[in-house]
Amino acid sequence: MSKGGGNTRQVQSSTVEPPAFQKPFIEYGLSQAKQLYESETPQYYPGQTVVGYSPESEMALQGIRQQAISGSPFIKGVQDVVMQNLMGTNPLQSAAFRPVIEQVEAQTSKAGRYGSGYQQAALAQALAPMALEAQQQAIAQAPAARQFGFADLETLAGVGAAREAQQQAELAADIERFQFEQARPQEKLAQYLAATRGGDLGQTTYEAQQRQPLTSILGAGLAGAELGQMAGIGGGTGALIGAGLGLLG
Repeated sequence: MSKGGGNTRQVQSSTVEPPAFQKPFIEYGLSQAKQLYESETPQYYPGQTVVGYSPESEMALQGIRQQAISGSPFIKGVQDVVMQNLMGTNPLQSAAFRPVIEQVEAQTSKAGRYGSGYQQAALAQALAPMALEAQQQAIAQAPAARQFGFADLETLAGVGAAREAQQQAELAADIERFQFEQARPQEKLAQYLAATRGGDLGQTTYEAQQRQPLTSILGAGLAGAELGQMAGIGGGTGALIGAGLGLLG
């Protein structure tokens, strides 16, 4: 028992070559791409990428730090004065009250009431406006005096922030260098592949042609024979024409 003929495929290949004058340049480019890929380039900048403190800035930071740690005597002095004015115990405030006290004492002495309750009431009445004004000023100055107490600590914090910013810049430079080294092989490979893809010396293409099976040819011949008899040209002639068309198909 014979088997019917199956599909047959014919493969044709064709190679597209660049012009002869281009080949040396393409070959040179490919060789250079390979050398670049195998080389140590690109390299990260080998030097320090962060500017350090100048000697003047370093001395200034050290001096400010030491003064902040030692503390400023002005802060305690200002706070003491505000507290004395608030409590009415400031010696200068007492000195400012003295002219008013002497004036009241003189008046009560002339009236024969020196040392009496009348004199004490007159003194309180005369000094009350001045004492009230000093107290109100001290209350208004109290928040600023309290905040002033943090001046040394804030100065010290500023020195620390400057040093932290320098350390952060150095760390960022180290991280950037590390990431560069990690990504360099992949980037070089991508560049190498991109360069070699565009420099092929020849490209081969393949085309497949499919032949009709034998059963299809026979079927076309039978159909041609029938048409030949109907057309009056003979079945044999029609069969040959139909088979030929089957081969062309």
